[in-house]
Amino acid sequence: MSKVVLKAEDLDGYLTDTDKDNLAKMDAIYQEVLGCFTILDDTRSVTERKQAEDRLICLYNDMGGMMQEICKQDAAISDGGIQVYSFSTPHESHAEASRLIAKLRDVRTENQEFVYYTQRAFEMLFKLAYGGSAGENKNHLIVKTPVTSPVQNYAVHKITNIDSKIENTVMCVMLRGALLPSMIMSKEIQEYSSHGYVSPFALFRIRRDDSKHENDMEYILDLDRSYFKLEDLDGRDLIFADPMNATGGSLVTVVKYLVDKGVKPRSVQFFNVIAALKGALRVVRALDNCRVYTLWMDPVLNNAAYIMPGLGDAGDRINGRDLEEYPRNIIQLIADYGSNIAKLYRAQLREIEHTVLGTIRC
Repeated sequence: MSKVVLKAEDLDGYLTDTDKDNLAKMDAIYQEVLGCFTILDDTRSVTERKQAEDRLICLYNDMGGMMQEICKQDAAISDGGIQVYSFSTPHESHAEASRLIAKLRDVRTENQEFVYYTQRAFEMLFKLAYGGSAGENKNHLIVKTPVTSPVQNYAVHKITNIDSKIENTVMCVMLRGALLPSMIMSKEIQEYSSHGYVSPFALFRIRRDDSKHENDMEYILDLDRSYFKLEDLDGRDLIFADPMNATGGSLVTVVKYLVDKGVKPRSVQFFNVIAALKGALRVVRALDNCRVYTLWMDPVLNNAAYIMPGLGDAGDRINGRDLEEYPRNIIQLIADYGSNIAKLYRAQLREIEHTVLGTIRC
């Protein structure tokens, strides 16, 4: 089998000394946060709980301020390489993002509700990336309505013309948890394109070696179970949409492989619901002309390279958990989404089917 492996130490080599200092400071603060968690989990004292909650709020404010400052410093050296929704939008928009993230984190949020909030999250991320492109140039949509008396009615709607920004895109799927988010982003592109542009798809089979720890993690790209053509990616805007960016390793592995094969992307854009600070920094340091758009930034990773406080395994919460001996392929995952998802994203499913099966579209 043909595989490409990237190691964690290779990723850390892209970080600057300042990055490493900032990450160490964040880890130190989070150690105190963990102490608050222990008190909240164990205490029966109302007073102790209130003191721990007050301290926890203070520490989260400190970490949030520190991450905002780090991203501001990064903007000066990478032209805004990391865009965090709550750092980049008006203050009145923050509560919506915060509430949405809280619902996704909650252990009580089950599959269908989790999918619903995931859809909302990526719609917000699309606006973060492209909503600021407003200008005088508009497209007009003329829509036929169900009203036929006294004659057939039509409505005219103006939308911002962002065709040049979205009609060169290819959706690059790092399978499983990234499949539905990629379909959501492609649907948003289709809806905002004056030509109804449906992005092509490139599908990559990549996984982390979960037998390893954060500091020696390996990322394994299985080319025999990936579906893409190098020539279809050259000169394109490559969009990766994944609920979580923990370490950045999967994205860097895929893009570095493509570049090594002669692909020259016009840009790389990475959309996440939650990104760890370390993963976001690694991505923008390792890749040229790359931007990370994330709805929320979390401060640290644990030893198993999971985001803390995080929201668990987003792939399992979107798709359900695979049986270890019978992992589903991409077509089976799509089937499990059900008829509602299939009808809503039918154009995207045709593109994915064409990519995987090589079928000819009528």
